Amino acid sequence: MIRPRGRGIPRLPILLLLVAALFSGTFLAAGAQAAGGDHRHPGETVGTRSGLNRVDLKGWAKAQLKADRARHDRPRAAVSTVVAANDTLLGAATSRLASAAAVTRQANLLAPADVAAAADPSALVLYDTAGPYGHLGELYAMAAANLAGHFGTVTAKPVSQYTAGMLNSYTAVVYIGSTYYCCDVPDAVPAAFYQDALATTKPVTWMGANIWNMANAVGVAQFTQKYGWDPTTSYYEDGGSVGTVTQVTYKNQTLTRKIPAGQDGGVLRPNVLTGPGYPAVTRLAEGLDSSNGHTFGWAVRSSNLTYIGEIPFAYVSESDRVIAFEDLLFDALAPATAERHRAIVRLEDISPDSDPAELRSIADYLFSQQIPYGINVIPVYTDPNGAYNNGVPETITLAQRPQLVNALKYMLARGAVLMNHGYTHQYGNVANPYNGVTGDDFEFYRAHVDASNNVVYDGPIPGDSAALAQSRVTSALAMFTAAGLPKPALWTTPHYAGTATDYKVFSSNFSARLERSLYFAGTLSGASADPNRFIGQFFPYVVRDVYGTKVLPENIGNYEPEEYNNHPPRLPADLVASAKANLAVRDGVASFFYHPYFPVQPLKDTIDGIKALGYTFVSPTSL
Repeated sequence: MIRPRGRGIPRLPILLLLVAALFSGTFLAAGAQAAGGDHRHPGETVGTRSGLNRVDLKGWAKAQLKADRARHDRPRAAVSTVVAANDTLLGAATSRLASAAAVTRQANLLAPADVAAAADPSALVLYDTAGPYGHLGELYAMAAANLAGHFGTVTAKPVSQYTAGMLNSYTAVVYIGSTYYCCDVPDAVPAAFYQDALATTKPVTWMGANIWNMANAVGVAQFTQKYGWDPTTSYYEDGGSVGTVTQVTYKNQTLTRKIPAGQDGGVLRPNVLTGPGYPAVTRLAEGLDSSNGHTFGWAVRSSNLTYIGEIPFAYVSESDRVIAFEDLLFDALAPATAERHRAIVRLEDISPDSDPAELRSIADYLFSQQIPYGINVIPVYTDPNGAYNNGVPETITLAQRPQLVNALKYMLARGAVLMNHGYTHQYGNVANPYNGVTGDDFEFYRAHVDASNNVVYDGPIPGDSAALAQSRVTSALAMFTAAGLPKPALWTTPHYAGTATDYKVFSSNFSARLERSLYFAGTLSGASADPNRFIGQFFPYVVRDVYGTKVLPENIGNYEPEEYNNHPPRLPADLVASAKANLAVRDGVASFFYHPYFPVQPLKDTIDGIKALGYTFVSPTSL
C-alpha cells in the first residue's frame, strides 16, 4: 500500500512480485518513491516468490496423483507384461547393457564429485512436451537451463528428440519429468535415453516423474543393482495419502515448501533397498511430511544418478527448497567449487523526487561500514494526472533537481554503483495498474488489479518492440547525461516485468541486469504461444539465461514493515532468515534491496544479521 508521509495521502493497493504459480498467475511487485516525498510504498519484490503464470497447476496436480494411484494399483502381472514388452523393444541394446553391467558397475558407483568435469562445463536439459500439460515442460526447462547457465553452456530440447549417445557430448544431463507417462499418456521418452542414462558415468539429474519407466525399460534388476532403490515401488503416497510435505532439510538448513491446498502434485518417496548387492543410497535432502511426521529422501544419489522427487520451480519463496537444487547443480557441473558467501545491497526507487538528506544519511552509514552498494535511479518522475499533486500534472527530471544529483554524486564517491531503473517507471497517463505515477506502475508490461486485490498480468504494452524499448533506454540515458551523471553500469526493469524482446534490449545497453525475470513460452521451441504464459524466476548466483543475457541475483527480497496486498510484513529478521537458508548454496549470493525513505536502523539490522552469517558484502559490478 502507499503510506502517507505528511499530508494524509489515501492508501492505495500495491502489488507484490509473487513469482509463484498462484491460481492463474504470477504477481509482480510495484515500488518506488513518488511525488513530492508525500507517499511511500513497497518495492519490487517484497516476499517475492517464483513460479508460473496462466498454468492450471491444480489440474496438473490432480492428473499427476490420479496417474500415480493407477500405477500403484496396477496388478503386478500387468507391470510384468509392460516390462516384457519393453525388453522386446530394446532388443540387442538391452542385452549389451546386461553383459556390460558387471564390468562397469564399479566405475558407475563413483560419486559425481569424483567425475572430472570439463574445463567448460556443458549441460543438456531435456524436457517433456507430450500430454495435456505438455506446455509445462518448456517453462520448467527454462528455469533449469537458467540455473545451469551459471556454470557454462546449456542445450535444452524436448526429450522426444533425444538420440542414442547424445549425452556423451555434455558434462551432465538434467531431465525434467513434468508429464506423468502412464495409463492414457504413452511414454514419450526414447528408449535410447533410458539406456544411455544407465550406461553413462556422467552425472544425470532427474527430477519429477517417469523414473519408474526407466527402471522398467532397462530392467528393474539392473536399475536396483546400480542405484540401490526401486522406482517401480516408489510412489507419491505415504500410508494411503499424498500427505503434506512442508519442509526440506538440506546441508543443515531448513527450507520451506508451501503449496496451496489442492495444487500439490506430490513428492516421490524412494523405496530404498537394503541387503547384500545393493549400493548405498545417499539421502542428500530430507523431506518432512507434517501429516504423519515421516521423513524421506527428497533428493537421493547413488552412482551417477541424482534424483529429486518433484520439480521445485512452482510456489517458490526466498527460503524455499529450490535452494537445494540450485546447490546440487554444483555437484554435476562444478564439483570443485570452493565455499564462498557474498552479499549485495542496493537502494531502490530513487527518483527526481527523492529526499537528498535521506540518501546522504544512508550513504554515510554504508561508507562507514565500507559496504559497496547499488543505487537504482529513475531519471524522470511523472504524475500525468496529478494523482499526488491535487490534480495538477507534474513531471520532474534529474537535471531539475541539482541537490538530488549532488547527493547521487556524493554516493558514487563513497562506494555506490549507478544503476538505471527504467525511464519513468510507469506507462502513459493510464492506470497500469494503479494511477500512472512513477514508481507505482509498470513501464513495460500491462496489468490490472482484480476484485480480490491481486495484480493480473494482461500482456505486453501496445506496440511492444525492440525499437520502443530502445527508445526509452536511450531517453533515460540522455537524462543521466543531461544531469552530469555517468552512464549507469547496470539495469533493473521496473517491477521486473518486460517481454523477452525488452530484456534483450536492456542487456544490449548494459553489462548485466540485476533483477528477477520472466521467461516466456515459445522461447526454447520458437513456437508462438500465449504471450502471457511465463515462468518467473530469481537466482542465488549470476546466470547467463535463455535469452543469452547476464542476470545478477536478487534473491532475498526487501524490507517492508507493513502488511499489504494480503502479504505479511517482511522485517530484517525475515531477510536474515532467507540469507541463512541460502548458505546452503556453496557459492551463493544473498542479494536484497532497501528503500532510502525508511529509517537507517532496519538497514543496519539487516546488514549486521547477514554479516554475522559469514557473508561478505561486495559491489554489484564485481559479480
